[in-house]
Amino acid sequence: MTPRYLSGIQPSGDLHLGNYFGAIRQHASRCDNAYYFLANYHAQTTVADADTLRRNTQHAAATCLALGLDPTQATLFRQSDVPEVTELAWLLGTAANKGLLDRAVSFKDKVAQGIVPSFGLYHYPILMAADILLYETDVVPVGSDQVQHVEMCRDMALAFNRRAEQEVFKLPTWELGTPVPVPGVDGRKMSKSYGNTIPLFSTGEPLRDAVMRIVTHTLPLAAPKDPEACTVFQLYALLATHEERETMAARYHEGGYGYGHAKLALLARIEETFADPRHRYTELVARPDLVDDVLQWGAGRARSVARRVLERARVASGVA
Repeated sequence: MTPRYLSGIQPSGDLHLGNYFGAIRQHASRCDNAYYFLANYHAQTTVADADTLRRNTQHAAATCLALGLDPTQATLFRQSDVPEVTELAWLLGTAANKGLLDRAVSFKDKVAQGIVPSFGLYHYPILMAADILLYETDVVPVGSDQVQHVEMCRDMALAFNRRAEQEVFKLPTWELGTPVPVPGVDGRKMSKSYGNTIPLFSTGEPLRDAVMRIVTHTLPLAAPKDPEACTVFQLYALLATHEERETMAARYHEGGYGYGHAKLALLARIEETFADPRHRYTELVARPDLVDDVLQWGAGRARSVARRVLERARVASGVA
């Protein structure tokens, strides 16, 4: 039987190239027995405005559909449309060790970035564990910065199972979505938290401005350059064919090829790659009723599994 995959997309802002290469591209190609949810509860730790959260969630769904995710094969839904997840998070929280949560690197990183350390942010790994366990997940594709959360999920599931003296939850495993994080315009991992993203469906001057902001070295035009040490080349390589990558790399090594030339090539490649999906996205955003129908249908499928798993947990913990 095909392993069940589960992944969440946090609608905390416009989705960007990092989201595409780190997750959405794989989601679109892996639809059989896959569950993909829009993590709008998680997004509340950084998005306080209700209208903004609704817009972001709707647009994230439209983005996934525009990029090829097939909702008749994969299950696409809003996290908040499956209320069982919050009850399961409470049940898991009664078995979660505080020391485990204190070690969460993601929490420490967000606080270091200036995000107010709310209880929701601290509770994030428990809700994420509920997201994973509620659908009898086999594999969770993650970035390297999320591996710890899947390991914490396993720890919570084991603790709950031991306390219940039965296997209430299946133990998930993880796999890396992209071995190397997609670089942002400042060279760090592309992330909305860093404000260094290139939005997926930006075009025209906004896209040009984003690409031209990519930080590069100050080598003169005539000097040979190392393509592997250049963020522009790294992004271009994600979009280009093997032959195109080799051609640009040779130009870097030869000299006489400036970072401005490379940025224009990257700009053209982004425009070309996402032209058709951008058109589909625009059509879907104009049809929120259609997108909502897809999400509601997905939520129905997801809840059929969630109710069964939650009932097992309720019985094992004595509240049912």
